[in-house]
Amino acid sequence: MARTRTHTDGKTQTRRGFLRRVPPALWLTLLLVVCLFLPTSLTIESPGPTLNVLGKVDDSVTDNLSESEARKVTGTNVLRLSGVPRHNDPGRLLMTTVNANGIPGQPALVIEALWGWASPDAAVMPREAFFDVNQTHEQYTKQETKQMTGAQTSAAAQAKKFLAAHGYDVSNMKVDASAGDVGGPSAGLMMTLGIIDLVTPASETGGRTIAGTGTIGTNGRVGAIGGIRFKMIGARRAGATWFLAPASNCDEVVGHVPAGMRVVRVSTLSDAYSALVKIGKGDTSSLPACTITPSKSV
Repeated sequence: MARTRTHTDGKTQTRRGFLRRVPPALWLTLLLVVCLFLPTSLTIESPGPTLNVLGKVDDSVTDNLSESEARKVTGTNVLRLSGVPRHNDPGRLLMTTVNANGIPGQPALVIEALWGWASPDAAVMPREAFFDVNQTHEQYTKQETKQMTGAQTSAAAQAKKFLAAHGYDVSNMKVDASAGDVGGPSAGLMMTLGIIDLVTPASETGGRTIAGTGTIGTNGRVGAIGGIRFKMIGARRAGATWFLAPASNCDEVVGHVPAGMRVVRVSTLSDAYSALVKIGKGDTSSLPACTITPSKSV
């Protein structure tokens, strides 16, 4: 028994001696590496991928889908029309997105937050600034999906109303849409314009790449969205030189427009379609830009 205990104590002493010989700097390095991968209560926003609503779903918007779901939608038309002729447009209409690390149920890591603080094209905020702290990942996913479904439904209804008012027979038109794993309501405007463009024989884009964002209301009003600064950056990276922005987001646009891009202020679907046609024709001198509205004195 004594030999056994002495033998064990010797091993312990050997281990302790080894640990004492490890340089403090190495311990500190190991501790820092571990800390980098700890979860935080922060959310990091940055430019996300774009999707051409006149084209097909690609793998840039399928990362969060299951393998079978991604395989099913990749390569299909974003907007699938039936009951009306489809007129393809050689240009691109880009719906824009924001990447968010640190969503409910999937916390951002310390290393991701450090990257966000260091990047000029990212923002780091407390998670509660964006999400309900009690929301689960399942609830968040359902909410995002529901909002995207609502945006697609509103886009189809408003496009149909607009086309009918301009003499097109869309009584039998049906629209099915897919945006991959993109959620939320902000694709409404670009999907509405995409449907109109595909139904009309004209090439509204004139072969250009035009991006934008905004919800679409039942009255054709274009509503404000979040993350427009990052959406403009993502659009410019994707080759867009024009961006349609909700008028109610203009205060966030001014001072943050990427080089080589012009932003057009829109308040309604009619505004947006008119701007689209003018951009396609190169008749852009009268298009309204975003400006900051002076606050009224009390």
